[in-house]
Amino acid sequence: MHDYLLRRKRRWRVRFALFLVIVIVFFVGFIIGSSFIKEKIIVYNNTVYKGAEISMESFNYEGIQDAGKSSFAAINIPAVDKDENGVITVLTVQVVPGSGRILTNIDKLLFWVDTQNSIRMATTVAEKTTGLNLSDYDIIYTIQANASVIGGPSAGAAITIATIAALQNKTVNESVMITGGMNHDGTLSPVGGVLEKAVVSKGIGARMFLVPLTQSTQISYKNREYCEKIGWMDFCTTETYPVKVDIEEQAGIKVKEVMTIEDAMKYMLI
Repeated sequence: MHDYLLRRKRRWRVRFALFLVIVIVFFVGFIIGSSFIKEKIIVYNNTVYKGAEISMESFNYEGIQDAGKSSFAAINIPAVDKDENGVITVLTVQVVPGSGRILTNIDKLLFWVDTQNSIRMATTVAEKTTGLNLSDYDIIYTIQANASVIGGPSAGAAITIATIAALQNKTVNESVMITGGMNHDGTLSPVGGVLEKAVVSKGIGARMFLVPLTQSTQISYKNREYCEKIGWMDFCTTETYPVKVDIEEQAGIKVKEVMTIEDAMKYMLI
């Protein structure tokens, strides 16, 4: 009986020792294997975007894990204000490790519903275009001016370009600017105020202006008074007539029509 118990005790010790070896090997293998897994985080190299006159330090948001391990892009967006004047606002996009949230910095700003919809569409198209799973990241949007000037869909293409640039750790070419709405399939939709946007883009040093298909020319309508003598009376009427404007010629900037966001990326991302 004593020998039986002794043998059983030895077998238990052997099994326990084998179990410990397996556990140790597992953890060692896990640690070694983890060291070879490529981190999916894109690291931004903390340079300054001259057009926006801002640096990465301005975008280290509190409460976001690993905010320093992020990528960043900025883009000038041409718009038209309530007085029909061309204006420029700067949009910045920061991508940080997260859980798929779309965040907007609303400090002193009002993000209109149309702008929010443009942002949602931009992230959808950017995810399809880059092939990245955006559930692994949080994307933070900040507008460095009154957000109301980019209400409506016309900033959609620019927001999408900036989002893709941040996701791919690329730089937006400041010499090229764009206007256009964004469709779910990546095509650009037509917008208004193209001439005014082209003029203001030229004014800040852009050399090329990208527009949706058919919008390199613009048809506007003007009024004029026409008078004719009928009998002893002068009879005058107000006529409305069309004027075709060549955007490139009128604004003095190279205008290029693009159909898709992929077409625009060829000119805008470096």
